[in-house]
Amino acid sequence: MSASTSADSRTPRTQNARIAALSGFLGSTLEYYDFFIFGSAAALFFGKLFFPDSGAAGTLLSFATLGVAYVARPLGAVIWGHFGDRMGRKNVLLLTLVLMGASTFLIGCLPTYSAVGGLAPTALIALRFIQGLSAGGESPGSSSLTLEHAPEGRRAFFTSFTMSGIQFGIVVSSIVFIPVTMLPQSVLMSWGWRIPFLLSAVVTFVAFYLRRRLEEPELFAEIKEDAKTAAVPLVDLFRNDFPNVVRVTLAALVTMVGTVFTVFALTYATAVVKLDKPTMLVVIAVANAVTVFTQPLFALLADRIGRKPVFIVGALGSAVMVFAFFGALSTRSWPLIFATGIGLTGVFYAMPNGVYPAYFPELFPARTRYSGMAVSLMLGLVVAGFTPAIGAAITAGDSANWGPVGWMTVAFCLVSALAVLSARETYRVPKDELGRRSRRAEPSEALPVPARGTAGN
Repeated sequence: MSASTSADSRTPRTQNARIAALSGFLGSTLEYYDFFIFGSAAALFFGKLFFPDSGAAGTLLSFATLGVAYVARPLGAVIWGHFGDRMGRKNVLLLTLVLMGASTFLIGCLPTYSAVGGLAPTALIALRFIQGLSAGGESPGSSSLTLEHAPEGRRAFFTSFTMSGIQFGIVVSSIVFIPVTMLPQSVLMSWGWRIPFLLSAVVTFVAFYLRRRLEEPELFAEIKEDAKTAAVPLVDLFRNDFPNVVRVTLAALVTMVGTVFTVFALTYATAVVKLDKPTMLVVIAVANAVTVFTQPLFALLADRIGRKPVFIVGALGSAVMVFAFFGALSTRSWPLIFATGIGLTGVFYAMPNGVYPAYFPELFPARTRYSGMAVSLMLGLVVAGFTPAIGAAITAGDSANWGPVGWMTVAFCLVSALAVLSARETYRVPKDELGRRSRRAEPSEALPVPARGTAGN
């Protein structure tokens, strides 16, 4: 084969990898814009709009609706993982996007408790549940698809854009809420809060257009063509890769750092410390904007020195920085709040966050990769969803009582780091060999070992 022919054959693969990374970034931005505006609204408005008690109980119930989506995520992971491993990544990602966009738009159309009574919170919970089902398949599917398109030696870099898109979605959702919170209170509570939800219709159409341009990864397409997909991916997953399901579930506990920062800290800072709401939203937006750029850099580092050292250092650093951040909130010093917020989210949390979109799916073989990534990650995220409610309960409105939230974060970060320490390093493992050594069944009992250059497990 001539050099020019070889180069020509690599060009479509490189182009597909770039399209997958860009689509993963923009799709995640738009999908998680929908998902996270609910978190901001739960922290700022929903307690008064959808629950009869506008005091502490209303806040707790509002945070509980936030957690409903995290309960739905594992169910969504099972559903989308099954079809993603059986039928393909692309169509599943299109469906999850439509579900997220439609449910978010309908939230913006809901009547409040004062208009229809108990029907309002019931409808809110139902739509939040649908959001959770959708999110259960979004980042796992996007990560799996991008990983399978990515060139060897740069898998973490390409997949990190899925996570940077999620962080950028948080930035956009925070920015949208800044002018909304500046509206007169009467306008804000009547129709102003609906604006971010209704805007989701526009971004959903854009994301759908981008997703339609995606192609199935060659690796998965060959498995499907050769009829080597798992009949029931979840059964295959738990039979052959249960240790890695446990590892990834525990490792995913580090994601609660992001939830504490974007949801619990917002309520704590504005309701307890009495800091300015728009400025706190700016802090969240700036810190997450930094991660959009730092996560790919840490992913590049992980492609050079390995996934485990980058992930573990970031998890342990987050455990330390959470105390610095809450301490800064108590001082009411904006420069210190910005600095510690960026250090927590833009530096230390960005390390595991930028690496896990490659590392977690790399621990599973291709034919159960979507299910393995989705189910394990979403089980870990269940805890992340309820940390704001737990935090609100254990602080009990006492401004000097943020310590338990800090120690809770430390505990989860340590468990996450230990789980990764026990896992296999994957950054030098060829793509078609990923997941093979972790399986308890021999290759002849599960999936035939492919010839060199073909797709395998």
